[in-house]
Amino acid sequence: MDGELEGKAHEMESPVLQGQEDTLEATGEDGLWESFQLLQMDVDFEHKDREGLSTSSTAWCSKNVQRKQRHWEKIVAAKKSKRKQEKERRKANRAENPGIYPQHSKRFLRALTKGKLLEAKHSGPRLCVDLSMTHHMTKKELSRLAGQIRRLYGSNRKADRPFWIYLTGFATDSPLYKECLRMNDGFSTYLLDITEEDCFSFFPLETLVYLTPDSEHALEEIDLNKVYILGGLVDESIQKKVTFQKAWEHSVKTARLPIQEYMVRCQNEKNYHSEILAINQVFDILSTYFETHNWSEALKKGVSSGKGYVLRNSVE
Repeated sequence: MDGELEGKAHEMESPVLQGQEDTLEATGEDGLWESFQLLQMDVDFEHKDREGLSTSSTAWCSKNVQRKQRHWEKIVAAKKSKRKQEKERRKANRAENPGIYPQHSKRFLRALTKGKLLEAKHSGPRLCVDLSMTHHMTKKELSRLAGQIRRLYGSNRKADRPFWIYLTGFATDSPLYKECLRMNDGFSTYLLDITEEDCFSFFPLETLVYLTPDSEHALEEIDLNKVYILGGLVDESIQKKVTFQKAWEHSVKTARLPIQEYMVRCQNEKNYHSEILAINQVFDILSTYFETHNWSEALKKGVSSGKGYVLRNSVE
């Protein structure tokens, strides 16, 4: 919905090392490159913050940073090794069972994916990421949003029934666009629509449904005649009702994911519960529901246990 991250609630005590293993697990293989780049940014910040220190103190900090970076590189290398082994295993399975594991060339698979996406452009569901609220975001927040856009697009490419994606309020000379080019390989060739125009002027207002956790209305179905908007906002200060207020000002309908209808709060050590999800998590829920028409299955895929919610049938 808002794409907001509860940064302060989960803020890392050390910008480099603490929670590296948790981050690696949470982002998955697709988030490795983004996480490593964020680490590089943090290393740069750490060097800048210590420019005024004495020579001995600076030397100690430099060694500490290098130690942490070596540790992180070992984690990344282990993950790459695991991916390589998995790739070799799948290759062996295809060779032993050609009927079960049909072999297709990468060119064929790319053409198949392109065909599905272009079909979605003409007859599929439509999803818009409103990127008009990024002006006051920090570089780290922009990097995280760029990573979310990459994961959203990657999930859409893999979907059997993909959406057509719009990125509105998105100037090609903006810091976010440059960050997307830096972090996301092939971003300039993504099959989606990009416009500097605001979503409220780009689409007829009566076709819009702004997805926000502050809405009173639960989303029930995905209508092919509607355009579903996600707020592209990563805000570590967690400003309340930003997207809801924006939709209200333009008299646009709002909706929230039916988390309250299908899930319940579960006890956790921090007594933490949140319906605020990253844009790629919201998309995974929408995409799964569009394919399965099962909200329980869709919410299970997109709402992690760290949000403090579990499915109702899992506690009954």
